[in-house]
Parts: sequence; C-alpha cells; structure tokens
Amino acid sequence: MPRILRRNAFLPFSVPGQPFTWTVRVYYEDTDTGGVVYYANYLKFFERARTEWLRAAGYEQQVLASEHGLQFVVASIECHYRRPARLDDVIELDVRVTQAGRVSVVFEQTARRGDEVLATARIRAGCVDTRSLAPKAMPQPMLEAMKSRAFPETRP
Repeated sequence: MPRILRRNAFLPFSVPGQPFTWTVRVYYEDTDTGGVVYYANYLKFFERARTEWLRAAGYEQQVLASEHGLQFVVASIECHYRRPARLDDVIELDVRVTQAGRVSVVFEQTARRGDEVLATARIRAGCVDTRSLAPKAMPQPMLEAMKSRAFPETRP
C-alpha cells in the first residue's frame, strides 16, 4: 500500500478552530529597493505555509506525486494587502481550511506581524493527476483529514 499518512498527523494544530501557523523571516531577496516586501512574495509565503500545513497533516507532496500521481495546483486566489512587511520582520502565516471537496480545497490565509494583519488571501487549490493535469480525487483519508480541519466560512 502506498504511503500517505504519517503517524501523529495534525499534532501541530490539534486545537479545533485554531489555524496552523508557519513563521518566516523577511530576507533582502524578498524586498524591493525600499526594503518593503514585494507584493508577489506574499503568494510565495502563503504557498510555503500551505506546504508545511500539508506536511504537518502527514502528507508530503513528493510522496503524493511519486506514489499517487497527484499534486495540487492553485485554481484561484484573492489577496488583500493591508500593511507592508519590511526587511528582517518575522511574519506569522496562518492557514485555515474553509471548504474541502473531492478534488479541491479552499484556504483562508493571513500574514501577520504580531497582532498586525499584513495581508489576507483566499486560495482555491485543485487536486490533479501529475501527468494529464486533469482533476483527480484526493485519497479518502486525506479528504477526511481536510474536512476534519475545515472551518465555517469567515466571510458573508
């Protein structure tokens, strides 16, 4: 049987209703000439946080691709920038699942510096076959894990 789930999955965020949080530091390469994080780099930060969320849930993307022939692709993103992050800031990236279906999942993400919200995003990712890029259903244990971590919609 192909390996998907590791032991002790979801330990980093076992408190219902709380987001998974990943921390990054802003490096020079993340900024523009004024020392402010370039807007597109928030998308990279959010991507890393989702990857670490998936890893913490017991799923490694390399294993999903090599043993199950599936991967996730971003289908849509809506991002709102509120405050700038700057060189050497430490940013916390929150990840919440708001919806999970057989072939897609919706995340709400927040980038913050302490209590100050820097950016928010709503990302819909689809699960696809690695060769054809056609939609492909997630393995049932993964879907159940995502649904167990799904939260009610936070927007009207």
